[in-house]
Amino acid sequence: MRKLTTDEAFRDAVASEGLTIAVFKTTWCKDCHFIDPFMPDLERQYEGKVTFIELDRDDLPDLCSELNILGIPSFIAFRGNQELVRFVSKLRKTREEIEDFVNRAIQVSDALNQK
Repeated sequence: MRKLTTDEAFRDAVASEGLTIAVFKTTWCKDCHFIDPFMPDLERQYEGKVTFIELDRDDLPDLCSELNILGIPSFIAFRGNQELVRFVSKLRKTREEIEDFVNRAIQVSDALNQK
């Protein structure tokens, strides 16, 4: 997962016409570390359909405030600068919940392609 460290890099990434999922984490978050072992496999599973990017909430506080990122890890799907769907809560996320979110994001993106 490509780690982005600036607002500009984030805005460039989500401007893509492809589906981009931003994963907001921090270094001190135990629930963020919980997802680390299976995220590379998820990235491979969705290769060619989704681009995943990672952002550290503590490095980009203004951006995270703008996006209303309160709980971490949090996931937001974007396409063409438009937020499609989000999975934001303070609860630990399981692999299955993240897969459900990614599948929902793909469905929303595909529906927009049909318009």
